[in-house]
Amino acid sequence: MLNSLPVVLVPGLACSPRIYDPQIPALWRQGPVFIANHARGGDMAAIARRILAEAPLRFALAGHSMGGYIVLEMFRQAPERVARLALLNTSARPEAPEVSEKRRAMIAEVKQGGYRAVMDRMFANFVHPALARDEHLHRIVLDMADDVGPDAFVWQVEAIMTRADSRPTLATIKCPTLVLTSDTDNMVPTDASVEIANGIAGAKLVTIQDCGHLTQLEKPQEVTDALLDWLEM
Repeated sequence: MLNSLPVVLVPGLACSPRIYDPQIPALWRQGPVFIANHARGGDMAAIARRILAEAPLRFALAGHSMGGYIVLEMFRQAPERVARLALLNTSARPEAPEVSEKRRAMIAEVKQGGYRAVMDRMFANFVHPALARDEHLHRIVLDMADDVGPDAFVWQVEAIMTRADSRPTLATIKCPTLVLTSDTDNMVPTDASVEIANGIAGAKLVTIQDCGHLTQLEKPQEVTDALLDWLEM
């Protein structure tokens, strides 16, 4: 193995370990890979504590979307345990009030039995417009949603709504850091990733072209290559 450092991967909202399926074989050849369970309730701090309690002593840490919010909280709680950091299609900003209003409406719909309808709408925003009718990707998103389930989805959304402002944390990050985004992310604006990269000394910013929010599935080889390069930074 070129690198025996364990890698901990944190999925995003309504995503299960399937989100990293295209990357796991190549990452596993570099060292052990662990997929965090972020679907057991609690706020961001509690989710981060639980994952840290189950993680190796020291590890490379990557998070996608909501997983990025969790990863930043994990770093705040245990910076000495994080050897490398990767932030994929995520933001360090706190929740905007107008976004929270939309999330509350979404929670109400899910609680009334509209989970599938919510996920169908989210899919259209998850992927690049050219993939909006891709049945294979749509099926993966729905399967991941089933893995998570409506109750855990609601917990995740509530945790996202109350997340901390992580921008002050950025200047304290000294480990090798990858910030990955895409040019057509309708869920998290690309400028949020630019802000993260500018806030972390020495961070490497990678922008995937012709890609939406689900970079690991939409452009699997490009993301795999970026993560392998990150492990050698």
